[in-house]
Amino acid sequence: MTTLELQKMANEVRKGIVTAVHSAKAGHPGGSLSAADVFTYLYFEELNIDPKDPKNPDRDRFVLSKGHTAPGYYSAMAHRGYFPVEELKTLRKVGSRLQGHPSMHYVDGIDMSSGSLGQGISAAVGMAMSGKMDNKSYRVYTLLGDGELEEGQVWEAAMFAGFRKLDNLCVIVDNNGLQIDGPVDEVCSPYPIDKKFEAFNFHVINVADGNDMDQLRAAFAEARTVKGMPTAIIMKTVKGKGVSFMENSVAWHGVAPNDEQYAVAMADLEKVGEALCQK
Repeated sequence: MTTLELQKMANEVRKGIVTAVHSAKAGHPGGSLSAADVFTYLYFEELNIDPKDPKNPDRDRFVLSKGHTAPGYYSAMAHRGYFPVEELKTLRKVGSRLQGHPSMHYVDGIDMSSGSLGQGISAAVGMAMSGKMDNKSYRVYTLLGDGELEEGQVWEAAMFAGFRKLDNLCVIVDNNGLQIDGPVDEVCSPYPIDKKFEAFNFHVINVADGNDMDQLRAAFAEARTVKGMPTAIIMKTVKGKGVSFMENSVAWHGVAPNDEQYAVAMADLEKVGEALCQK
């Protein structure tokens, strides 16, 4: 897809996020919106996947380590064709396939159930190691939150991945600067994130604007050229990106918009969409 097509799709993914969380009256919009662009890039450009054949053994794998941002994950999957977009309105409802955190038991295409922070990257590392042992060509991607880096299990997984030279592994960090209790550098600073991954024998790519499709395209293209070590893409993003009153506000980490706020949010995204159509 062209950059403009990806931007338009990311805006539709954001609409799906806001709609799902509003319908559920619960969920995590802030981190879903900050990661909407990378979800879109992965599912519409980067990953070797087929919604019609979600269990193909040669497919690329994706693990959402920061599982609470399931609304963003689900919205990208729905728009990619894994299930109807209308189903996003069933988020967190009794009997819905769309649980508050991703479950591989309910939705074909989800490679790993996640939600307990720190565990998703460990599963992804295991998948990458399995691919190496079986001489498979698939790649494994995992998305972490910056607050999640406070989990010790993240660094146990990183140590193993670096030592085993898992160059089929791409770890992505959504560095939006905010976690549930406040700014990450005030809660328990993970900085410098890049130097930490380098110390664990990762090739590190810093992305100045992780909400910019061209910068994401360049980062993932570089990651594919790396041999003999895993890659960590550290992308600086805006929490709540695209919704005026949610941007850079920790209050919107895990709160659903009411009807009035939902209308404002959707109007914001409609304006973004209209501006993109003028390009």
